[in-house]
Amino acid sequence: MTKQNACADTLSLLLFTLRSGKLMAINLLKVSEIIPCPPLTRLPESHPHVKGVATLRGTPLSVIDLSRAIGERPLANPDGGCLIVTDISRSRQGLHVQAVSKIHHCLSTDIKPPPYGSGDKSFITGVTRVDDRLVQVLDIEKVIHTIAPAQPEPLPGALEREDIALLGAANILVVDDSQVALQQSVNTLRNLGVECRTARSARDAINLLLELQGTGQEINIVVSDIEMSEMDGYAFTRSLRETPDFQHLYVLLHTSLDAGMSGEKAKAAGADAILTKFSSPELTDCLLVAARAVVFTER
Repeated sequence: MTKQNACADTLSLLLFTLRSGKLMAINLLKVSEIIPCPPLTRLPESHPHVKGVATLRGTPLSVIDLSRAIGERPLANPDGGCLIVTDISRSRQGLHVQAVSKIHHCLSTDIKPPPYGSGDKSFITGVTRVDDRLVQVLDIEKVIHTIAPAQPEPLPGALEREDIALLGAANILVVDDSQVALQQSVNTLRNLGVECRTARSARDAINLLLELQGTGQEINIVVSDIEMSEMDGYAFTRSLRETPDFQHLYVLLHTSLDAGMSGEKAKAAGADAILTKFSSPELTDCLLVAARAVVFTER
């Protein structure tokens, strides 16, 4: 095993198919259960990609027609298939798919970035191979955002002058392979009057950190996604902690998973804090904590 693989995290993918038969995948940690497609109630004036609402143990569940949502042909049997029930970014929904194939265990380094030229319209965050077949990893955050864009949250209450100065002095890098999630974080910072740098992968982030090192724009706070291709947020954090020039960085892991479930692993990797996406007020509070910690350390 190479040193890179020895430092990699294990990852479980749930493989599934749509009508075309090509394999797609979603991180198993984002899946709460898999059920046969139940009867659905169609809601008037709902988004065309929402098939309807199911009742799951007395709780309503919006069901997304995943085929239509990502531009695929509709299922041959629109009432068949099954639902992958996901629980991410503080929301719950069912994904209507043709069939679930199996669970595949791999290393985070086995997930490669999407092919060059996939474009902003792509609904994948990475690709891998299973039994010599190409598997596309679904960008579920983008699917949900396309159907129900996040509503602007109320801006945080007036910040103290000291807090505004703290955030203005921070040099923040936001790392996320989902364009939608990345833009949400950037928008929060801009609403606070704070500009930041961005990267779509851990490797790009490391290159940017090296480029800015020793300049007036040297990064001191990193806000990173966890579920990224090639190098996930845990491996990225460990890499920073193992590099003397980057050991001082404040690292906030920003995840679509339940932060409570991922907290111990984030702490073991060396992260300073972890936060579940997406809440502008909570992100603002975390950034203020980070800015205070950075200023205290630099003094």
